[in-house]
Amino acid sequence: LKFAKKLNGETWDLLEKQDRSLEDEERMIHAAHASLYHWLQVGTAVNRQRGEYMLARAYAAADLGQEALRHARRCVQITIDHREKLEDFDVAFAYECLARAHACAGNVDEALVFWQEAHKLGKAIADPQDKEIFERELYGGDWFGIR
Repeated sequence: LKFAKKLNGETWDLLEKQDRSLEDEERMIHAAHASLYHWLQVGTAVNRQRGEYMLARAYAAADLGQEALRHARRCVQITIDHREKLEDFDVAFAYECLARAHACAGNVDEALVFWQEAHKLGKAIADPQDKEIFERELYGGDWFGIR
């Protein structure tokens, strides 16, 4: 549990780094994989969903669209399968990462559809702080020309 959290935090730090090097991107992807691996050993469906989200975001940040799509689709499937266990922000983030992965892969129409879904789900986030965090992600970062 401790390692999964630490690696997740390291992945976020690298995602937010402004001038990421190629080495940083490699570390970011490896940290995200290692975090998910640990969650698979000790975590729940919620942890797995969040781990797949993190991998999708890391791959998109590294401009690796097909890999981002693979993990974003897994994230959304886990979200559908375990929605009752997830927070409202988890659901919104799942569609945000799917939109971003499609944008990264050059699938503009799909990216826009899923961005709209993420936007709608984000408006329904009950906690103001969670909503603010979500909106910072939805309106920030690289959207590969669609935003």
